[in-house]
Amino acid sequence: QVQLTESGGDSVPAGESLRLSCASFEWFDSVSMAWFRQGPGKERDVVAASGRDGTTIYADSVKGRFTISRDAHKKILYLQMDSLRPEDTGTYLCAARWNMDPSRVPEDYPYWGLGTQVTVSS
Repeated sequence: QVQLTESGGDSVPAGESLRLSCASFEWFDSVSMAWFRQGPGKERDVVAASGRDGTTIYADSVKGRFTISRDAHKKILYLQMDSLRPEDTGTYLCAARWNMDPSRVPEDYPYWGLGTQVTVSS
């Protein structure tokens, strides 16, 4: 059974940092994973993704501020978020797919966590 559980969300002022975690499952090394962000009434947009092939992709708005990483031993996906801005506010969801490469398209991911809320105040 595929289960993804996010944690680490919080309410912080602009400029601060947060680290999100996504606890994964036994097939962690066999999947590509991603972080998506969803605002109220909005679609899910990719923030960062990590492929089984070692490639990573980032949304233009977070390049240089966010870093996605994987701990294979702990089977955890991380998202280090620095220099947070109010526009980073949203529910952050972890997703997984069996393909080698990461994808920016939410429909390409069959497995999802429930999300963790990040609120950045100005």
